[in-house]
Amino acid sequence: MGVIMINDLIKSTNLISVPSEYAFPAKPEDLNMLSEKEVEHVTLPVIDFSFLSSPGERSKIIEDLRDACQYWGFFMVVNHGVPESLKKDLIDSCMSFFDLSPEEKSAYRGKYKLDPRIVLDHGTNLNSGVDSVSFLRDQFKACVHPIFGSPPKPEGIKVKKKKKKKKKTNKKIDLHEILCEYTKRSREIMKELLKEIMEGLKLDEDDIEKSLELNSGAQIFSANLYPPCPQPELAIGLPPHADHGLLTLLIQNDVDGLHIKNKEKWVAVNLIPNSIMVNTGDHMETLSKGKYKSVLHRAVVNNKETRVSLVMTVGSSKETDAT
Repeated sequence: MGVIMINDLIKSTNLISVPSEYAFPAKPEDLNMLSEKEVEHVTLPVIDFSFLSSPGERSKIIEDLRDACQYWGFFMVVNHGVPESLKKDLIDSCMSFFDLSPEEKSAYRGKYKLDPRIVLDHGTNLNSGVDSVSFLRDQFKACVHPIFGSPPKPEGIKVKKKKKKKKKTNKKIDLHEILCEYTKRSREIMKELLKEIMEGLKLDEDDIEKSLELNSGAQIFSANLYPPCPQPELAIGLPPHADHGLLTLLIQNDVDGLHIKNKEKWVAVNLIPNSIMVNTGDHMETLSKGKYKSVLHRAVVNNKETRVSLVMTVGSSKETDAT
């Protein structure tokens, strides 16, 4: 029997209400979903990654990173070197994975381990008090470093690529291939950001690299799909939580849904085209002795559009969990 996930359920039925097993028992002081007009939209601090290689701008960027980590725990990175086409191909490939038949997805159901195994789920173990509740989210998660793991399917999706003579041709892009490329690029971004963050904390880079064992540290990729929900006020994509690890990188399609808690209130994040969102995790809070907080955030659902978020988390070799 195949794995029936949220996306499968919505595609196979004329769903007009949220099934009871997916209705989240919201607490007004913490989990209550606010309507779009009641949530303030904010623009996060912006870090221009290209300035890190500029001697004249580097000290200012380190200061901006220090302020962003201390007062927000979230920031946006622009001019990071990851092509918009790579981001789009990865999102399309992951959506194609979720569109596989339940029978094909069944092969990836299992307990997560630090090997090329894949975990596939629509629930969570974020909080033992809510383990019996399934959230309105489909997810697959894999360790991509130090051992690279990726679903072998879908084997390829057709995308249009421009050749030198401006002619377009169809080319198949494997999820395995595109995720491998994004893993390498995102790891370089993480390592460079960590270097500057460590400098802002007045910590010695060589000692940090050695103690955290970043070269062998775990890098976890998670693809999350939040399909349209007929009753968004009764369900939640992902409840308030903080990330493990040092840093988390997030890219997504152009659909709102991320809320973060800042100054004791929930705010929605304005999207910046072709940016990467970064937030500090539990390990960074410990490393900074509490100066940089691991900030609560959540994912809300809507009744119109599918939201896709792709998350890459890095930690030391001892920090292996990710949400």
